[in-house]
Amino acid sequence: MDEDPYAVLGNGWNFTESRERFTELLENTMGDLVTAAADAGYGAKMFATKEASVKNITIYSLVQCTPDLSSSDCHKCLESALARLRSCCAGQQGANILYPSCNIRYETYPFYRINATGSVTPLLLPSPPTPQDSPTGSGGKRKFSPKIIIAVCASIAFVVLLFSVGCYWRSRGRAEDIKYIDIQYEQSAGNEITAVESLQFDLGKILAATNNFSADNKLGEGGFGAVYKGTLSNGQEIAVKRLARCSLQGATKFKNEVALVAKLQHRNLTRLLGFCLEKKEMILVYEFLPNKSLNNFLFDLPENQAPLDWSSRNKIIGGIARGLLYLHEDSRLRIIHRDLKSSNILLDQKMNPKISEFGTAKICGVDQTQGNTNKVVGTFGYMPPEYNTRLLDSESTDEFLLSCAWKHWRDGTPLELLDQRLRDHSYTQNEVIRCIHIGLLCVQEDPADRPTMASIVLMLNSYSVTLSSPKPPAFSPQHNRTENMPSVNEISSTEIYPR
Repeated sequence: MDEDPYAVLGNGWNFTESRERFTELLENTMGDLVTAAADAGYGAKMFATKEASVKNITIYSLVQCTPDLSSSDCHKCLESALARLRSCCAGQQGANILYPSCNIRYETYPFYRINATGSVTPLLLPSPPTPQDSPTGSGGKRKFSPKIIIAVCASIAFVVLLFSVGCYWRSRGRAEDIKYIDIQYEQSAGNEITAVESLQFDLGKILAATNNFSADNKLGEGGFGAVYKGTLSNGQEIAVKRLARCSLQGATKFKNEVALVAKLQHRNLTRLLGFCLEKKEMILVYEFLPNKSLNNFLFDLPENQAPLDWSSRNKIIGGIARGLLYLHEDSRLRIIHRDLKSSNILLDQKMNPKISEFGTAKICGVDQTQGNTNKVVGTFGYMPPEYNTRLLDSESTDEFLLSCAWKHWRDGTPLELLDQRLRDHSYTQNEVIRCIHIGLLCVQEDPADRPTMASIVLMLNSYSVTLSSPKPPAFSPQHNRTENMPSVNEISSTEIYPR
């Protein structure tokens, strides 16, 4: 079963109405199709289709595996593709996830054929039939009549002619496409700065929105400056990050966030609304999230307020995983956050998590899975040992940030890690233990042993995926340090301030 290389194809159009009903319907439909295709059996045409309607829109869905897969491998492949679909294409009117061994697709128009007999013709061709023995004459020599030879030669010549004509027209079309892409690239390169400049806010509007950066509007302060709540003239609430003038890294951080965040669009990432660079002021304007940070709900709740229940926490875990999957694999740029912590997880009105603070994110090349850096950036104590000691970072850097729970796991008491405030409330033990299990896999000593974010999203959403047994994780930076090999480590740590 192969999942690499893969392709994600979305049509770019989103549902504006009945989005929740559409998402629920698609989830149920895809779940039924995955089961139906996987149950077809080895060697069969392992595909399934279904049409479902929401309001006046019909959704056509198809899932399929290559015939060489077993039922279990087909199920795993389709579940993995479905997890990627949830992450990249939520709310879109059509999408296609292509793996070498399977693919899933849905559209609002028919894209597969139905024969007159009522059977569906899959997109994948069936396996070629076993060659039959040709009639032979005496001595084992085959006999072919002149009519057969002429018919075969004519057929071959006709096929070659069609193939040649097809290649000619395809090469012409491809040349035109390349020319069109080049033109589009030149236009986009010229418009890149214009697009960023269109996000620029007037300083006067920001001063009016924040009441001249009033202390009453202040939400908190980080290593690079303060954050204020503001209200625009149209009533829209915003979060204004005013970068400190005295910060030596402020200009770099500002340019990094504007160039990076403006290109990122995902429901589990904070949305950049604009910026201001005027009169030595460097300001970022984000969407305002009324529930502040996850840190506030975990550590700063008043005693008389009910704690965050398990259902909400489980939802937040899944949202963070989907956001990281987008950063690591599905965004235009491959990004490693490097400063992921509860205070950098913001919550919207419906308690949906949104990852914030991309100032310390490192942009890796498209074909790069890990990179070296000469300076540690992030919050010390939230980073894996190979990053602190060997200055090596990868996508698994973010995954290491989950808490180490090896001792209780080893002793058979994983539920001791559960927040004591939840023990008198409703929660699902299997879900809690599975999350702890996945967390332990994410803190393995060898980065190669840690699961990718695509695997983590699949593990969280499908109990059909068997989890491997975790090994003891690395607990301290000294664990990975070579003995008798002194090294210099310049750590740039972020100060932690309450929100």
